[in-house]
Amino acid sequence: MSIPHSLARAARNAVETSPILQDPAALRAPQRPQLRRYEVSSLQEDGTFVQTRHIAPALPLFENAFCAFSRGSLIETDQGPMAIEDLLPGDRVITGNGSAQEVLWKGSTTLVPGRPDKRGRTHHLYRIMADSFGMQRPLSGVIAGPSARLKATPAHLRHLTGGEPMLVPMVELVDGMGVIETAPPTPVELFHICLRRHALINVDGLEFETYHPGVNAVRVISHAMRSLYLNLFPHIYTLTDFGPQILPRGGEGEIDKLIA
Repeated sequence: MSIPHSLARAARNAVETSPILQDPAALRAPQRPQLRRYEVSSLQEDGTFVQTRHIAPALPLFENAFCAFSRGSLIETDQGPMAIEDLLPGDRVITGNGSAQEVLWKGSTTLVPGRPDKRGRTHHLYRIMADSFGMQRPLSGVIAGPSARLKATPAHLRHLTGGEPMLVPMVELVDGMGVIETAPPTPVELFHICLRRHALINVDGLEFETYHPGVNAVRVISHAMRSLYLNLFPHIYTLTDFGPQILPRGGEGEIDKLIA
């Protein structure tokens, strides 16, 4: 069986461009990067999907692509609600405008939220209590990961968009009652998905975004690291292939503006 072109390209680029893979001594250096295992399922042109496993840096740009939804999160599809762990590339999810779009990519990784990494970071999860954002929003308790972004307009960020909706990370919504920060000491599997274009999806009654690296990603990632990052997305060749953001993103008092 021949290897799909996109996977062959990913393997070639990983060997040719990754300084970590080129220089094993880098892994023995005092400041060597922490690595993490990432699982990827991607849709192929013939309608089948391929599962691959990657070892890549445990950096925010990489982790954000995998750490939005916990097991059991119910995604609204054209066949009804489906748990995120059961969703496969090729399944069609309902987006914010009512259309059904194919899942092109699903990624997952495992974190121990209560265990600090080598840089002292702790990856918190966020428990959203039932009805915290209105009747049946969410329908039941939802546990979101550190990279989940919800369509909302928190009071302390309204000045950024004049009160218009934005996509905000869960940390901006923590109030100790409706949204609670938690860091369990046991491993947690987290997921994220890509559609053909950035969109809103319904997760147990709440509107979350699908994955997008953000409008500033192209400015902050080095060429070598960019190649390693793009290897995680067989359907993407350049960062601009993710398309425009559907809404601006707010957080930490700043905003990522929409791009054309």
